[in-house]
Amino acid sequence: MSVQKYFTAENKLQITDAIKVAETNTSGEIRVHIESRCKGNVLDQAAYIFEKLKIHKTELRNGVLFYLAVDDHKFAILGDVGINQKVPEDFWDSIKESVVAKFKEGLYSDGLAEGIIKAGEQLKEHFPYQDDDINELSDEISFGEK
Repeated sequence: MSVQKYFTAENKLQITDAIKVAETNTSGEIRVHIESRCKGNVLDQAAYIFEKLKIHKTELRNGVLFYLAVDDHKFAILGDVGINQKVPEDFWDSIKESVVAKFKEGLYSDGLAEGIIKAGEQLKEHFPYQDDDINELSDEISFGEK
């Protein structure tokens, strides 16, 4: 069964709208990838998806991945080197905690949307929106079938 079963059209729109709102405050780029299973280490899988989606190809290296493996209850937020050079090591922890709290209630799209908005607010500090900003990465959710 497809991982998309967890997300209605409205859920998907809620997430993509959150990405668009978050990116109006920052030159940072946010992607969401959702799959059913993550057999190994969640950070290793997130890093693989990060590269597969070419998130590391942004000009300022300021891309962020929200990675979720629904059936295995694994979640990670991964920022590119441009972000990681400017922020403290625990930068994503509070966002991750609030997202996971929503997941525990079964509110996947709410958790992701709130986390994405919070990420945009945090990113604008280090990567403010530029007048000549272009959307370097798709705002659409990518789905895997693992």
